[in-house]
Amino acid sequence: MLHLELDLLQTLSLAAVLYFVGLQLRQRIGWLDRLNIPAAVVGGLLFALVVLLGRDRFLTVQLDTAAQPVLSVAFFSTIGMGASLALLRAGGLQVAVFLLFATLFCFVQNFLGIAIAGWFGQHPLLGVMAGSVTLVGGPATGLAFAPLLEEAGLVGAGTLALTSATFGIVCGGLTGTPIGTRLIRKFGLSPAGRPGAPAGEEPLPPPRLVVDPDREDAPLLMNMIVLAVAMGLGSILSGYFQDIGWTLPAYIGAMVVASALRNLDDRTGWLRIDPAAMDFVGGFALNIFLVVALMDLKLWQLAGQALPLFVILAAQVVVIAIFALTVAFRLMGRDYDAAVMSSGFVGFALGTTANAVANMRALVTKYGPAPRAFLVVPLVGAFFIDFANAIIITFFVNWLR
Repeated sequence: MLHLELDLLQTLSLAAVLYFVGLQLRQRIGWLDRLNIPAAVVGGLLFALVVLLGRDRFLTVQLDTAAQPVLSVAFFSTIGMGASLALLRAGGLQVAVFLLFATLFCFVQNFLGIAIAGWFGQHPLLGVMAGSVTLVGGPATGLAFAPLLEEAGLVGAGTLALTSATFGIVCGGLTGTPIGTRLIRKFGLSPAGRPGAPAGEEPLPPPRLVVDPDREDAPLLMNMIVLAVAMGLGSILSGYFQDIGWTLPAYIGAMVVASALRNLDDRTGWLRIDPAAMDFVGGFALNIFLVVALMDLKLWQLAGQALPLFVILAAQVVVIAIFALTVAFRLMGRDYDAAVMSSGFVGFALGTTANAVANMRALVTKYGPAPRAFLVVPLVGAFFIDFANAIIITFFVNWLR
């Protein structure tokens, strides 16, 4: 039997190779790209499957995953850098309404999961893991909270996080667009935009990152310094939370500090925070974090929990579809943009913001532009809901541990 024991550098090098493999597979396997399965998930899961097949047969692997906490904190700090109150105000009342609805729906997901887990005699935290942790939160939040849930009594939390998140991403990609299409056809909806507006038009172009390697004060470098400061101050804040007895994931302090710095910069302009630079650094940290976390998964721990997990996730899909077709559509105005937003809600309530945007793009490409939907859903799904969801998850973990 081959036994591989990789140090930190070798583990990160292998993670980079697996991310590249995931990118190549997404380009060559159409359904992976259509469903927005992240390349990091593809590559990391492939390695985890190889380890599963080789376990007790021909291969064992031991990894050094010491970089995981740093990468996780870095990613969630960039999310905090996007939580601007100015953006929330710019989105108007609909952003606030959609955020409140999505926040309350996190409770619906968790209580539904807890109830079904109880019917199967499973730990109630299984229902939370198959609830807002991985569905609204996605794979990054699931894997970030996995050690906390494992400590609270949920065996195999990392494996459960991967399974739930992957199931959600697939279902979010499969169901979101049909739900939006049903609403549009049932109520005879059409876009209210100006005649001749191109399909898929968005209110603002995505930010672009400019890299100037010859400048010592290049924006990317300065933003990385701001991010490092937020992470350092955040670790102090997280230590204070721990001292007073609050059970929180390590990244919460950094998210809070990063948000404070972002809103300070909105008022003063001192820090010159560049959203494109933060997106770049956050994307890099997220992808390597996901690959390393998935590489270290022990998929055999899923045995015995597969049936209750599947039932919980299937019920979540049904409930999300019902809420999207009824509550979300009515709450957001019962018009064309509301139908597109309902499709986007399915995407990020089951998977990721990328799913939400892909669902909405499929609709606007066919039926016409929905600029209000492209403002509201990404703002809520990519920034603000992560804050609310982290607080909700922490409440459930402390309650059920």
